[in-house]
Amino acid sequence: MAIKNLREKINVSEAVGSLPIQKPEAKLYMSFMYVAFISLLIGGLMGLLQVFVRSGKFTLPWGIDYYQVLTVHGVILGLVLTTYFIIGFHFSVMGKTVGISEKQRKVAWFAFWTMVVGTVMTAVTILLGEASVLYTFYAPLRAHPAFYIGLALVIIGSWVAGFVNWHQLAVWKKKHPGEKSPLLAFMVTINTVMWFIASLGVAIAVLIQFIPWSLGWAETINVLVSRTLFWYFGHPLVYFWLLPAYMAWYAIIPKIIGGKIFSDSLARMSFVLFLFFSIPVGFHHQLTEPGIDPTWKFIQVVLTMMVVIPSLMTAFSLFATFEITGRRKGFKGLFGWLKHLPWKDVRFLAPFIGMLAFIPGGAGGIINASHQMNSLVHNTIWVTGHFHLTVATTVMLTFFGISYWLVPHLTGRTLTPKLNKLGIIQSIVWTIGMSIMSGAMHIQGLLGGPRRSSFSEYGGTEQASEWIGYQMAQAVGGTILFIGIILMVYIFVKLAWFAPKGHEEFPIAEEEDDAEPTPSYFENWKLWIAITIALILFAYTIPFIDIIQNSPAGSVPFDWPIGRY
Repeated sequence: MAIKNLREKINVSEAVGSLPIQKPEAKLYMSFMYVAFISLLIGGLMGLLQVFVRSGKFTLPWGIDYYQVLTVHGVILGLVLTTYFIIGFHFSVMGKTVGISEKQRKVAWFAFWTMVVGTVMTAVTILLGEASVLYTFYAPLRAHPAFYIGLALVIIGSWVAGFVNWHQLAVWKKKHPGEKSPLLAFMVTINTVMWFIASLGVAIAVLIQFIPWSLGWAETINVLVSRTLFWYFGHPLVYFWLLPAYMAWYAIIPKIIGGKIFSDSLARMSFVLFLFFSIPVGFHHQLTEPGIDPTWKFIQVVLTMMVVIPSLMTAFSLFATFEITGRRKGFKGLFGWLKHLPWKDVRFLAPFIGMLAFIPGGAGGIINASHQMNSLVHNTIWVTGHFHLTVATTVMLTFFGISYWLVPHLTGRTLTPKLNKLGIIQSIVWTIGMSIMSGAMHIQGLLGGPRRSSFSEYGGTEQASEWIGYQMAQAVGGTILFIGIILMVYIFVKLAWFAPKGHEEFPIAEEEDDAEPTPSYFENWKLWIAITIALILFAYTIPFIDIIQNSPAGSVPFDWPIGRY
């Protein structure tokens, strides 16, 4: 009788797309989280050293090079932290909604250890001063071969993780013929498809260009080709960071506030549009570069602006959910629903602040992608401030909000009122620090302040006196941010090992009862991938052929110094 009841519970759980996460699965998912939060601490320390150096009041000790610190900060936060957290979150979501088999789990462990080996190889070369090439690793900067080989392993490991996710959904669909896939599983699949297609660009650049060049097998490297391949990858990388935050906004936040998903169809369509318009737009990062036909730059700028559509769809859906939930609970007036959102619940507050930060962040992105306005801010510290608004605020605060329930759910502990209050303090500290630092970066950028430069390179110039106040503000904001990092790491440690034992909910919202049925064509993956590839071929084929045909035979000599400007 007990076994029958258990089976019935499992069947009901499968029906609503919420499967129990067993200990072996939780161990896998938490392994990615451990790497992510170690990266947060190390990368945050490097960021603190950066703003101190840029203030002109601090010199790095022991002969440490500024660009070494800058590379560690960019690589470990922009690539390592985000990728590990996202893949761990992907696995947890897929395990919860469609399940994971023992065989799939073993392959997932292979992906994890492949990424770890690659990460260690890359980290060692940077720490030894053999790869101070920043996270963009532009040629003609040249790193040690192990740096590029390590990057290749990280990419390969992430691909294996993506293949596991796709296989998980395929197995589920075989067991549930004719049913629509769970919304979160659909979203994970979109994000991994986008990641795979986009990372092909950087993988080709690393395997065909950088590794042979760094090993001495090739005497030259085509700089424009390498930069074009990088930015084919570099812009969708931003959406690879952002879409997991959108997953939480669409499908998890409604549950936390006691509501339901406004529209399953709208959520799926927004993700499909992000897949279409996030990849064929890399030229808007290369608007000031010669060698690319201006017509194709303009076309890709137009395609870039198309991502505004799914962003506005998301904003509409979220605030519709907030208002409907509030009014259903009896809150009246124009903004009565807003006043009664769960502001004292850090699982909601942290992501909500991230949502608000995306408003100025998105506006800055439009400026960066605009043909004329880009010329004003290109390669200034404005761009750095923009990254810190989008990735370091919108994405990171949402990731923190996810961590407050995901980590205790996986470790069998609870988010106590004390830790919840500390999380609210951490969110406020982070917001204040980022507002000061990012705001100062934006203003200094408008005054012409360069990015990727230490104070020693321009400290004696006439413009430096105009910038010094903003650089001091960046140091103040960076210090406050580092306090926020310490608080977040402390909370993570408590939730992972020391919080009281218990059960924390894995919040997945259901769709509104009267919502329109989700059209079956959303499950037509061949169609979505074919359209994506067609857009990429349209945007890149002719200009890429033109770049190869008209580039000089030998762009950069092999004996360019390793890891130096």
